[in-house]
Amino acid sequence: CLAHPDRPPSPVNVTVTQLKANSATVSWDVPEGDVVIGYAILQQRQDGQMQRFIREVNTTNRACVLWDLAEDADYIIQVQSIGLYGESQASKRVHFRTLKETDRLPSNSSNQGDITMEGLDKDRQLQTGEIIIIVAVLLMWAVCLWAAVIALFCRQYDIIKDNDSNNNKEKTKPSSEHSTPERPSGGLLRSKKKSPSVNIIEVAPVCGCARSRLPAMH
Repeated sequence: CLAHPDRPPSPVNVTVTQLKANSATVSWDVPEGDVVIGYAILQQRQDGQMQRFIREVNTTNRACVLWDLAEDADYIIQVQSIGLYGESQASKRVHFRTLKETDRLPSNSSNQGDITMEGLDKDRQLQTGEIIIIVAVLLMWAVCLWAAVIALFCRQYDIIKDNDSNNNKEKTKPSSEHSTPERPSGGLLRSKKKSPSVNIIEVAPVCGCARSRLPAMH
């Protein structure tokens, strides 16, 4: 059937790029001069097991990522343009096959290479930011540790200084405070009193002779 004159024409140059095991990107062009406010994509597995309809309006995108695809499977897609007064006819069918998990991307896929390099750049930026954060944390930790060591050293120095000052004060005290009082010299020695001597005469009863005994001096 003929397209309505107010509807946009069908998209052209429908291509599939960035093939992976579970995703792919479909892109298309719109003829100039036509007002297009969205798109609709019909996605269908060739074996008929799954069919999906994607519709988006209020956008000027000319590409869409197809996700949750089956590995190593054949798909058919058709794209429609959405205008102010309706949708266009579906584009020509485009066939593509997803990759296996072990397969590498095609070497002639320039878009995929750009995305890979962009991802690497983002990873490098993240790694650089993480390195800067780690270095900053290490520097802060080193500064705190150095400040703690200096504070401990100053505290020990103050304690040693206080001990030295106390020892110097004790040494400067007069020796008279600790010395024992000297005994007064020059005094006369007191002489011990002698007990009075007593002469005792004993009388012998037999011979009648007398003998005297002088007691010892005390």
